[in-house]
Amino acid sequence: QVQLVESGGGLVQAGGSLRLSCAASGFTLDYYAIGWFRQAPGKEREGVSCISASGGSRKYADSVKGRFTISRDNAKNTVYLQMNSLKPEDTAVYYCARPRGPYCNGEYEYWGQGTQVTVSS
Repeated sequence: QVQLVESGGGLVQAGGSLRLSCAASGFTLDYYAIGWFRQAPGKEREGVSCISASGGSRKYADSVKGRFTISRDNAKNTVYLQMNSLKPEDTAVYYCARPRGPYCNGEYEYWGQGTQVTVSS
């Protein structure tokens, strides 16, 4: 019943922008934090950003701070990741995921299928 579906990935030149969407269904989005993760070939999955259920807490990895912005629209059951000033090292499959509660600190138990982001130099 719980589903997370990412979209918005694609190919962009360095310095460009993309907006990723995470469409949620099967649960009340208002009650849960949502995180964004990414994984490049040959590298470990890393946390990129997270937004608490209330939207009051927004966290970013140091590597994306100042360039990426996470937001949520509970009425649309969607969480977004606006990615600006993209760099080739941002190339990865991006996943959204849901923890067990409203806060970002915790284990993530549901994951989307991922969307590919490729940044060319």
